[in-house]
This record gives sequence, C-alpha cells and structure tokens, in this order.
Amino acid sequence: MSAATALVPRRRRRWGTARIASTSVLYALLIALALVYIYPFLIQVATSFKTDPDAASNPLGLVPQTFTTEAYTQLFLRSDFPTWFTNSVIVTIVVTAGRVFFNSLAGYALARLRFRGRNLVFAGLVAVMSVPTVVLLIPKFLVINTLGMYDSYAGMILPLLVDAAGVFIMKNFFESIPVSVEEQARIDGAGTFRVFWSVVLPMARPALITIVILSFQGSWNELAHFIVSTQSPELTTLTKGVAQLANGQLSQGRQYPLKLAAAIIMTIPVAVMFFVFQKRIMNSSDGAVKE
Repeated sequence: MSAATALVPRRRRRWGTARIASTSVLYALLIALALVYIYPFLIQVATSFKTDPDAASNPLGLVPQTFTTEAYTQLFLRSDFPTWFTNSVIVTIVVTAGRVFFNSLAGYALARLRFRGRNLVFAGLVAVMSVPTVVLLIPKFLVINTLGMYDSYAGMILPLLVDAAGVFIMKNFFESIPVSVEEQARIDGAGTFRVFWSVVLPMARPALITIVILSFQGSWNELAHFIVSTQSPELTTLTKGVAQLANGQLSQGRQYPLKLAAAIIMTIPVAVMFFVFQKRIMNSSDGAVKE
C-alpha cells in the first residue's frame, strides 16, 4: 500500500472528527439559545401555580413550594376575566373571517382587474403599510367617534376588517396563478366573481392560511385600537384587561401568580393556532400551476 493511499483514511477520520465537533458546537449553541427563550416561559408557568409569598421570595424558581390553582380560580370566578375572554373571542373570529374575505377580494381586484387608478391604489396600499400604527390612533378615534361607533362592537371590529399587509399578500399570490386557468373558466361562462370564488380562491389555500394565522394573532393581541375605540368595562378585551391587571389597577400588591396566569391563558389560543397551521404557512410555489 502506497503512502498516498494510507493518507486517505486518516483524512477521512479528520474530516469526520471535525464535522462531529462542529455539529456538536452548533447544537450546543442552539440549545443555549432555546433555553434563553424557553426559560422565561417556564418561570411564567411555574409562578402561576405559586402562592403570592412564594412568588415574591423565589421568583425564578421552577418548582412551587406550595402548588395551588388559586390564581386561576380567582381569574375565572372572582374577576371580569371571562368577559374579557369572551370579547376577545368574538372580535377575533369576526375580524379573522372578515379579513380572509375582504383581503382576498381586494387582492384579486388589484392583481387581475384593470381599472383607472389601480397603480395609485396599490401605491397607497404600500404607503399605509409604511405608516407606524401609533400615528393613526388619533385619526382613528376621530373617525370612529364621528361615525357614532365609539364604545361599541362596531367600533372595535369594522376598522380591523381589512389590513394593507393582507391585501398585499393576496395580490402577490394571485399574480402567481396563471391567467390561463381563469380564461378556461370564462370560456365555460363563469363571471368574474364566480371565477374568483370557485376557481382562483381554492388555489390560494396557502395564502389564505397565512392570512388566517396573521389575522388571528393580530386581532387577538391588538391593544392600541381597543384603547381608542372603547371605554366600557363590558367591552374590555383580554389585552386591555391584562394590561390593566399588570399595572395593578385591578389588584392589590404584586400578585405575580394572578398576572402570569392571565398571560398564560391569553397565550394559549395563539400558540395552538400557530402549531396547528405552521406547516401550511404560505409557500410562494404552492397553488401555482405551470403553463
């Protein structure tokens, strides 16, 4: 066996050892980063089952000295938390359904219909996306109050039924679908809305799922809009109620278990929605048909 031939196994072993070392370092780094993000959530869960003195004396402990569900009992039986939760569910469901429908209509119109001022409308859409939300709070309040929708479900829901980002996503996806698919449907006698509803929209399932996730998360976690659109306790949503709770307006003392229990319950629906649909988030290649 020549010397060159003998060096080949040694090189392979060196490369194998280096690859194992680099992979180990990478996994260690990923585990460390995961702990940085997961550990605060574990503290939150553990603290929600602690007593107030235990939470104050050992805030970073993951094992409660005395396991108790008093915080959850107080939330559901001795506070307005059920009302907050109900309001958030109503608003989130209606807003999500509305955004899926109206964003799809607007996106299809901008992608396929030819009308005067279409480019101007699209430019306005992009401009709205670049404006910080906080800048629009006062104009939004003035419009809601002028239209007589202040402190009502209408004022909470109607301004959220369409969002610029959703229209932008749907427009781009519809443009990826070949026009020949729609032309065949029109030859068969289908009108514009029938083509949209029966042919194009079913092909846009990945984009629709993306809109559902973003709309659900956005409306469920919305706070600023509800601050300027309502004031009645009966219309308080989870975000607004939990914010008041965190500021100590609805409780005495620190009451960390109560506050963190409310935050956990508020997190569960969004987490479930994301984990259920995470594999179906829009892929630009999905739904397209090659000509």
